[in-house]
Amino acid sequence: MSGGTESSGGAAAPSRWARECFGKQASGLVAGIPKRLARAHQRARIAHDQADLKKRGPYGHVLAEAVLEELADEARALGGSVRELRGYDFAVLNGWALFPFKYADRPVPLDRARLRADVSAQRKRLLTAHGPEPREGLFPLEEVSTTPEYDKIHEVFEELGRSTKLVSVFFTASRGEGIHSIHWGEAHLEDDRTFTWSPVEPLPLYTAKGR
Repeated sequence: MSGGTESSGGAAAPSRWARECFGKQASGLVAGIPKRLARAHQRARIAHDQADLKKRGPYGHVLAEAVLEELADEARALGGSVRELRGYDFAVLNGWALFPFKYADRPVPLDRARLRADVSAQRKRLLTAHGPEPREGLFPLEEVSTTPEYDKIHEVFEELGRSTKLVSVFFTASRGEGIHSIHWGEAHLEDDRTFTWSPVEPLPLYTAKGR
């Protein structure tokens, strides 16, 4: 893992990797992503509380959509673009699409992040086709499957742009505690539904002024 964001005068500054990806928009994203996730959590918590259900509530579903909406708004504010993919808006800046993913509802290490077995084909294809390639030499070419299923999962989404790559934003959150941790980087989806990263960095949590 990378050493993460740097600090300057008490404010997080973008790393070299972030600047290479996003250029002048990197500083805004380092500050904006934590704030947007915090706002999405607040929206989801309010929706959950208003539902007044005794057991399962809408927190998780609302959070997932609210995060996409908040990141799309951040992209617009920073001069980026928003591209619709099957009814969902994705933030795209400087050729990189932000892919948010809540991997746990408690503060667990990033290396325990794993896709559910019933993950949608769209999400798996998005991670595979637009995510980073496996590390060089990890899989010999003759061992790579070239079946129709393999080709389909590696087919890029034209809606995002053929050359658009993913920066994954992984986080943990719960209704009662809010956002626990945030990491961003380039995540490669493995066959066992775990991830390898190159690079990956923590982002600071948002703290409202006056607290």
